[in-house]
Amino acid sequence: MYARIIDLNAVLKRKSTFLFGPRQTGKSTWLRKQFPEALYINLLSKKVYDAYSGGSSALESDLVIFHRKNNSNLIVIDEVQKLPAILDEVHNQIELHPELRFILTGSSARKLKREGVNLLGGRASWRNLFPLVYPELKEKLATIADLEHRLLCGGLPKIFDSEAPLEDLDDYIQLYLTEEIRAEGFVRNYDGFGRFLKISALANATQINFTKVANHAQVPPRTVHDYFQILEDTLVGFLLPALTQTNLRKAMTSAKFYLFDTGVTNALLGRTSLSAGTPEFGALFEQFIILEIKAFVSYFEQKITLNYWRTTTGFEVDLVAITPDNQKVAIEIKASSHIVTQDCAGLLALSDEFPEIKKILVALEGAHRIDKNGVEIIPVFQFLEMLWNREIM
Repeated sequence: MYARIIDLNAVLKRKSTFLFGPRQTGKSTWLRKQFPEALYINLLSKKVYDAYSGGSSALESDLVIFHRKNNSNLIVIDEVQKLPAILDEVHNQIELHPELRFILTGSSARKLKREGVNLLGGRASWRNLFPLVYPELKEKLATIADLEHRLLCGGLPKIFDSEAPLEDLDDYIQLYLTEEIRAEGFVRNYDGFGRFLKISALANATQINFTKVANHAQVPPRTVHDYFQILEDTLVGFLLPALTQTNLRKAMTSAKFYLFDTGVTNALLGRTSLSAGTPEFGALFEQFIILEIKAFVSYFEQKITLNYWRTTTGFEVDLVAITPDNQKVAIEIKASSHIVTQDCAGLLALSDEFPEIKKILVALEGAHRIDKNGVEIIPVFQFLEMLWNREIM
């Protein structure tokens, strides 16, 4: 059991909360340990689902019984997207009993977003749980060999510690991705979506060309747009938008795509080994750092927007973070142990647009230094320490 970074106690003092995250990120395990006094309603259980799908009285009566026997006002409803209608009764109970707190977990927001479901009208916050991040893995992530294992196997807790992580990743692809999407009826062309899933892994950490993806998947471009939206709604991937507000150089507008876990990327591609110094390692290293930053922004509720920047002439910066007061941090990610001036070209080009921008290059290099152009070159593990200590942004 890992000590997770996420903290729900502060928000639960004020209101209920949704807690969403991909399957196997550890939502239920963590909640049961963190809140053992809560009433747990698991909608993945057919027996429980059948009991609650009959109407609102089941939840109300169970709350009455639970409250009589326990000194707790906390209720956890697991996989709430399986029965969106239950949210009407949750809303009603919150109105009748303001002291109640619900934690409503899910692995897919698609039905909740698409079917006009009652999202409790501001009476609940929204939190996300990610795969394991650096502070949770610090003791097991200290060397380049450790990093190779982390990039290959990903950060899903049960898979990271598994004796056969690659086999478990294959099972995850079949049981939790492919089959869940089929069971939820999100797609009609199941074979086309299967092809698309593998192509999405090939497109990981790259700009998305919807037409090219559609051609490879043998589906219409409009369908590819829908498929990427499915991946976002099911928390399997996300699009990183382009920063386009630059004047000296014309910027590209296409988004980049990232899957939520490096291990899942490898499983979709059938990759079973990884070595530093290869292009595959470089792409996964970029994905890993982007995911760490995304989790940091979410867990600490930072009002920071994340973009990448690429010009039509080829200058690129992997991540540009912008704070609410318009402070900018540009981060380039290089899986190299020897950084040269050319590696900083994108950062320097972007600083022509924004002279006050903070310029950082994350690398495998062993020494923390600032080069003659003001680029701060930070070794990867030191960068992760600084990130989670809030020293980067």
